[in-house]
Amino acid sequence: MLSGTGLVAGYRKGVAVLDGIDVEVPAGRVTGLAGPSGCGKSTVARVLGLLQRPWEGRVSVDGDVVDGFRHSAPRAQRTAIGMVFQQPRPAVDPRFTLHEVVAEPLRATGRSEPIEALTEQVGLTAELLRRRPHEVSDGQLQRACLGRALALRPRYLICDEMTAMLDASTTAALVRVVDRQVEEHGTGVLAISHDEALLERWAGRVLRI
Repeated sequence: MLSGTGLVAGYRKGVAVLDGIDVEVPAGRVTGLAGPSGCGKSTVARVLGLLQRPWEGRVSVDGDVVDGFRHSAPRAQRTAIGMVFQQPRPAVDPRFTLHEVVAEPLRATGRSEPIEALTEQVGLTAELLRRRPHEVSDGQLQRACLGRALALRPRYLICDEMTAMLDASTTAALVRVVDRQVEEHGTGVLAISHDEALLERWAGRVLRI
């Protein structure tokens, strides 16, 4: 289980965005997180994704308490969690091809594994993989970002408004990819969205903050 207990976090000193939030993401299930804009959903994602140290509280990955965040987090904990952000363009290097975007975590960890099965799974053709971000749509780039998040076979996946900028058909396609990870690999998913109708259909349990 990926969990956060008593999380207090923010960005300006003395102004907490999260104030004592508890979140549990069990393996093998999709857990939804809903709430209005500005309530701290993305801050939850950053803290559970080990990108931001909480001011107070504890984050645990499969029972092991996280002591370091960002680059000081142990590799085993960092690679256990994949993240997909709402806006794909700021999340990628604009110089990379989509193939390089998907393969980036493998290169960073010194692994050389074929990614053809993964890129096919997320719906990227060989022609699209040769393009750079400015040459593709938001939906196509988000497919690459999902592939990147799954490249290291994480035990947990955090989707922070992953479908907010996408049309209905692309949303359905990416949800199917995530559901396949849950069913075949027992991945635990935290699906964050302001779209409660989507979460009610997708998640087995929906938390609200």
